[in-house]
Amino acid sequence: MQFLIITGMSGAGKSRAADVLEDLDFYCVDNMPAELMPMFARLCMATKGRYEKVALVTDVREKNGFGELLHILDGFDELEFDYKILYMDADVKTLVRRYKETRRPHPLAQDGESLESSIRREEKLLEPIKKRADYIIDTGSLTLGMLQNRLYSIFAEDGQKKSVTVNVVSFGYKFGIPTDADLVFDVRFLPNPFYVDDLRTMSGLDEPVKDYIFSSSSAGDFLKMLYEMVDYLLPLYAEEGKLSLNIAVGCTGGRHRSVAVASALYDHLKKAGVKVTFTNRDMDK
Repeated sequence: MQFLIITGMSGAGKSRAADVLEDLDFYCVDNMPAELMPMFARLCMATKGRYEKVALVTDVREKNGFGELLHILDGFDELEFDYKILYMDADVKTLVRRYKETRRPHPLAQDGESLESSIRREEKLLEPIKKRADYIIDTGSLTLGMLQNRLYSIFAEDGQKKSVTVNVVSFGYKFGIPTDADLVFDVRFLPNPFYVDDLRTMSGLDEPVKDYIFSSSSAGDFLKMLYEMVDYLLPLYAEEGKLSLNIAVGCTGGRHRSVAVASALYDHLKKAGVKVTFTNRDMDK
């Protein structure tokens, strides 16, 4: 069992680290009291494999401070219990800026004490823990994407890679653009099957409608460029930490052209091994 203790400076990104580790199949618990860690560890081991990867977040909000945590870790060492410590760190200037942006009080703040003094006092308090850490990540100059890359490089299993889940949705402009769309493609320039009597009652999922739409050279050129653009963007989004991408394809009513193009994009991504879903929001309206 992988048993990871996440700790470090307040505001350095412990909760964000836990979010990333959840994507790596860790079972994460935030603000775990130190005295409960041995009991929790025994419970996880008793499940016989149900919890193979566990991460516990603990910090100075813990009532008894880090003296209790050090005592617990000494007990783990005596029992030869295998655990690792991930210490999240950042420089004082960065932490002051983050606290000012969030307008939250520092957990060690005392009356009349400056924010910088509280941070430096916490830094000194955590020195024994930092010295015992197996991994130290300084988030002072890291974006979320860079933090994800660092955590993946340490904790991802062989072959486990960061990837973007793509949600492709067709829609009709007459019903409004999907509010959660990251990329929107307007395909109202394509031939409209609505004006062909035999095709009007069909949808973009029917072969005669697809043949009509994609028979134009503009449709072929557009699909080629659409595939190339999405293929180019996905790894870049992943590097920046975006793990879900919503692509909306729209036409006038959301029944013919948008459905056909969205379906073609879905098939392309699925063949490429991308995690992808497909929804036709307005097709039956």
